[in-house]
Amino acid sequence: MPVTAKICGLSTADTLNAAIAGGASHVGFVFFAPSPRNLMRERAAELAARVPPHVARVGVFVDPDDALVESALHAGQLDVLQLHKVAPARAAAIRAKTAREVWAAVAVRTRADLDSAASYTGAAHRILYDAKTPPGAALPGGMGVRFDWTLLDGFRHPLPWALSGGLDSANVREAITRTGATLVDVSSGVENAPGVKDPAKIAAFLKAVGIR
Repeated sequence: MPVTAKICGLSTADTLNAAIAGGASHVGFVFFAPSPRNLMRERAAELAARVPPHVARVGVFVDPDDALVESALHAGQLDVLQLHKVAPARAAAIRAKTAREVWAAVAVRTRADLDSAASYTGAAHRILYDAKTPPGAALPGGMGVRFDWTLLDGFRHPLPWALSGGLDSANVREAITRTGATLVDVSSGVENAPGVKDPAKIAAFLKAVGIR
């Protein structure tokens, strides 16, 4: 089955262009003020206008209120809403209100963490398995942390899913082979510094996935 990729946390035209040129299926725009990848409404609108119809625009949120979701939805022309630290009932409400595809992030450190994925059945369209960040961390993701991929061995996924957390061009092929992921998500793994994406690293990652 073909593997697709999302390049997350894009904030400049050149890195967005690299993601599109490399064949990314999804591009991610972050709407979370503490993140170094956070986008203001005007910038999100500028970038969204550059995305061709065949590439999905994903808005990344952390426990957002309705006003932020609504503002970002229109500014970023979002096709998908990726929700971190959002309970299933809240995810279902956002899904109903926006009529957009919803991804629910599940933070993973142990096998027991995977069990929460089932609670999003009917609330989300896809689960994003991400590495659980250290206690007290300012961000729920995008920190280059990976979880033990063997935790997914034999797990019965309740929904379509994607793999995230600590991926880069050096390990993504192993991750795909090991887990059977058909959609992979990268952010810090294609950066030179937090929030500073590198077009060459984006191209290398997408090549390693096997898209080009």
